[in-house]
Amino acid sequence: MKETQEVLRYLGYRGKPADERTLRTIESCMNELRAAVTPRSLSLLLPVEFDGDTVLLGTLRVESGDLRRHLSGCGEANLFAATLGTKADFLLERASKIDMSRAVILQACAAALTESVCDEAEQKLSAEAAKRGLFLRPRYSPGYGDFSILHQRDLLGILQAQKKIGLAMTQDSMLVPTKSVTAVIGLTAEQTTCHIAKCMGCESLNCPFRKD
Repeated sequence: MKETQEVLRYLGYRGKPADERTLRTIESCMNELRAAVTPRSLSLLLPVEFDGDTVLLGTLRVESGDLRRHLSGCGEANLFAATLGTKADFLLERASKIDMSRAVILQACAAALTESVCDEAEQKLSAEAAKRGLFLRPRYSPGYGDFSILHQRDLLGILQAQKKIGLAMTQDSMLVPTKSVTAVIGLTAEQTTCHIAKCMGCESLNCPFRKD
């Protein structure tokens, strides 16, 4: 049910009911994706230091005031990557050639499933952090604010993502497979509701972690 609501959000059903045909197609697309894909993820815990607006993630230097503010109070952070794999791209391409209306719904389902994969991986990271009395900050991905999307290549390299989970980046800074995510996840001793609730579900207009 939660994934269905996420799919409807991607499709633009913001508070509006969906017809039975759309709901059946969502269920069919989700079943098709789940039967085909093999989601994979990986992470690496690194120390965090700051030098003005420069964030040091291990040996990686990132010039980003937004990331600096997001990781404020964090002494460590996980570099994170996740992907649905190449079969998701195959299904999306095939659907686009056969039935565009289904392809649109399949695209939304793939996005929602990617989010679910990230959430499940984060739950494990959160459990590990909790053993040390720490909490996770929300994922912060290259491309957010002034955190350059070019840093995706750095994250992928440090994680050895292509070798370990088959995730790479094109010259145009696109992730391949497309239904994939890279991010930085800070660890902090400060607990807030942001660590257990999605930004999209938060009603705080002044929250620095709020997504547009």
